[in-house]
Amino acid sequence: MPDGENHVQRRRRLVAAAAELGRDHDGVLSRTQLRAIGVTRWDIRRETEARRWKVHGNQAIALHTADLDQRALWRVALLTVGKHAALDGVTALAAAGLKNYQESLIHVSVPRGTRPGSRAGVRVHESRRRCDADVVDAGVRRVRPAVAAVHAALWAKSDRQAALLIVMAVQQRLTTGAAIAKALQQVRQHRRRQLLTLVVRDVADGAQALGELDFAALCRERGLPEPSRQVLRNGPRGRIYLDVYWDCGLVVEIEGVHHGNGESQVDDALRQNMLSLNGAVLLRIPVLGLRIAPGEFMDQVAAALGTAAAA
Repeated sequence: MPDGENHVQRRRRLVAAAAELGRDHDGVLSRTQLRAIGVTRWDIRRETEARRWKVHGNQAIALHTADLDQRALWRVALLTVGKHAALDGVTALAAAGLKNYQESLIHVSVPRGTRPGSRAGVRVHESRRRCDADVVDAGVRRVRPAVAAVHAALWAKSDRQAALLIVMAVQQRLTTGAAIAKALQQVRQHRRRQLLTLVVRDVADGAQALGELDFAALCRERGLPEPSRQVLRNGPRGRIYLDVYWDCGLVVEIEGVHHGNGESQVDDALRQNMLSLNGAVLLRIPVLGLRIAPGEFMDQVAAALGTAAAA
């Protein structure tokens, strides 16, 4: 205690110092951080008993008693799990700015061999693949987006969810297909590795043409007639190319991952209307659909070909 400072002045000084430090930590500090600025365990007890601060778990101290917001909850999770913890998977993507995806659990990773703490609502993953270069320390400690996207896909409940997370991370510009492909190289064995390799390929340039080739292979597997590809037609805004076409009048459009954004929606609507007015049957298949629901889409193609043949 500085000379001439009484207990009230000391408390006010320490509380002010904690508040200043807490501004950069979403109002949540560890006991170690508080100790470093002179706050003792008795000071913490006094503030919590006075209902000015609140203890969360063994290590986290909120400098208020209100409900914790999302970032504060992440801070508490990291402090509870331990020194080497970092947000990972879909939680790290959310911290990087992922929108329109809900996940109730907080996902945290630690290097294999550590002894992580536990907390309700927190899923701890011990990873032998995670290295120091994968972790971003600025803001809430988290794994960088490309690695987080791969982990999120590996930990997803379904193949559909896994593919969606990869696509969303790229569509929302949190990372790139190339960065995810590089991160995926660290995954040597996993039942989803092949699926994720295909999805990552689809989000890169050229996915449209690759999707058409994959579609042709699926047609051969089902014993369906070989379609024509990239058939030229005159459209409302000049020449257009039909992705897949059968002489019976069936058209299949293979839509890339970035399909449907901006002006392409207008062009697609005009093309579809023109084809319908000329008697064509148009089916739309997203490239992602070829990955996670190929059977259902090919059933529709087979049904359309059967209908067209009957007519």
